[in-house]
Amino acid sequence: MAQIVAVTACPTGIAHTFMAAESLRRAAAQAGHTLHVETQGSVGTEGTLTPAQIAQADLVILAADVAVDESRFAGKTIVRAGTQDAIRDPGALLARAGSAGAPAAAPAHAGPLHVVGITACPTGIAHTFMAAEGLEGGAKKLGYTAKIETQGSVGAGNTLTPDDIARADLVVIAADTNVDLSRFTGKRVYVTGTKPAIKDGAAVITTAQAQAAVHGVTAAGGADASSPDYVAQAAAAKAAKNAGTPAFYKHLMTGVSHMLPFVVAGGLLIALAFAIGSFQFGDQGIFIYEDKYAGTLGNTLFKIGANGAFGLFVPVLAGYIAFSIADRPGLAPGMIGGFLAGLTGSGFLGGIIAGFLAGYLVLWLTRAIKLPRTLEGLKPTLILPLLGTLGVGLLMMFVVGKPVAAALTGLTAWLQGLGNTSAALLGALLGGMMAFDMGGPINKAAYTFSTGLLGAKVYGPIAATMAAGMTPPLALFLATLVFKNRFTKDEVEAGKAAGVLGISFITEGAIPFAARDPLRVIPSLIAGSAVAGAISMAAGCLLRAPHGGIFVLFIPNAVTNLPMYVAAIVAGTVVSTLMLGILKKPLGADGLPLNAARTPVAAD
Repeated sequence: MAQIVAVTACPTGIAHTFMAAESLRRAAAQAGHTLHVETQGSVGTEGTLTPAQIAQADLVILAADVAVDESRFAGKTIVRAGTQDAIRDPGALLARAGSAGAPAAAPAHAGPLHVVGITACPTGIAHTFMAAEGLEGGAKKLGYTAKIETQGSVGAGNTLTPDDIARADLVVIAADTNVDLSRFTGKRVYVTGTKPAIKDGAAVITTAQAQAAVHGVTAAGGADASSPDYVAQAAAAKAAKNAGTPAFYKHLMTGVSHMLPFVVAGGLLIALAFAIGSFQFGDQGIFIYEDKYAGTLGNTLFKIGANGAFGLFVPVLAGYIAFSIADRPGLAPGMIGGFLAGLTGSGFLGGIIAGFLAGYLVLWLTRAIKLPRTLEGLKPTLILPLLGTLGVGLLMMFVVGKPVAAALTGLTAWLQGLGNTSAALLGALLGGMMAFDMGGPINKAAYTFSTGLLGAKVYGPIAATMAAGMTPPLALFLATLVFKNRFTKDEVEAGKAAGVLGISFITEGAIPFAARDPLRVIPSLIAGSAVAGAISMAAGCLLRAPHGGIFVLFIPNAVTNLPMYVAAIVAGTVVSTLMLGILKKPLGADGLPLNAARTPVAAD
């Protein structure tokens, strides 16, 4: 059977990365393949593929939702997919990989060439543009045509289109930083630094003609799924898939993903501060933040969490929203706008607005301000930060800040004054949203809303969302124990992993089950999560740490009304489990529902 190596990665580097890896391992074992998987996660790279494993591999699977460096796989057949493909149907992905052949090597070009290239340096200013000029001048000197993309501090300039790459006879990468080569599969690629291109662009191109290797091919030759036509089709399919996700959501999630470590660290430090305060001062430990406890360990931890981590999360949120829109030039105006949101009292809502204002303002300035190439370095270091910060700062101070602060104050007062019935309805809504798409846009909207309110010292919604987010995978774990005949053997085994993910507040652990049977699983999970959220809010449960799952419950004073909070999680889990048992039908030995597994025999 086949020797396969794989890499899995997702934007957050948590759930989908490891779920995709585990799905591929199981499917490969069932098919008799040997598989080595490298996971590129938020905690670093695990199971790093060795040169020997790569050399022995018959093919490479990249199940990733982010760019993965493919340079070490040169000469190997590469099959590309998303993590969802590996999670939902790893068998089909392995079958597609097994049917892949080897990409074709492009022949060397004898006549005048059309050269494309990329230049980049760590600062993205002087060397980037000087190297581009060197390559363009060198190509002209040799009688060739050239188009060079600059990956500078103001973003990509003179961007290469699919048509440019398709027409190219030679690709020259003159860069001092990592450059994604995936779009050049099947092309002759030569990689060097910026200094040789600056010194003698013509010599670099001449050397490239002699030494360039076809990117992403095997020694055996022959075409497969990595041929240029297929790559174009795959790129178009990926673009169409990404087009379904609004740009607003992508930019917001970039900000949220960078913000979360600050919120989690700050929340846990605050919870520890209350715990230590309780040990030191008994019932008075809940007032550990007061000045009379200054200098104590609890008070110090509270300041680190509340004034340090929590003080930064809104600027980071705004900064990386702007970064997602306008690249590095948007970062400083965005973070300053987020800081001003704190000064004006507009909180996380003001931070979100500041991020989008900064991003689109800087993006417009980048396109509107035209300078000679020799002066382009002034834009990212002087012009864009100055004008972007000035514009966003004035808007936040005189236009956005006060109205949004008033709205946030009103929202906070309304949430704090909710009666039991209204609180239960809000909790049910947030809970249902957490289970609706389990890590998707609706889930993230509920979590972002609840997390943002921590800065306003509103702790009820985040308690409801965490309880509701733990419920789906816990319910599937319990259902695979109580109603084993409703699940396949693989699903029963997967239920154990779902349980671990559930107690860790990783809702995505329920995705494989929902993907296989969405019409029965998703409504069951929504109902249980809504119950968990409703009970948590109605009982007045408060949570000061925005993540951590069951492990946070052991920290004194991290959760207010702990017995009812545990009851909310248990109740939601039981409701979803019972609904799964009712809605899912018993399966036969062939894995089909009993009423579909047998074909009636006609009577004589």
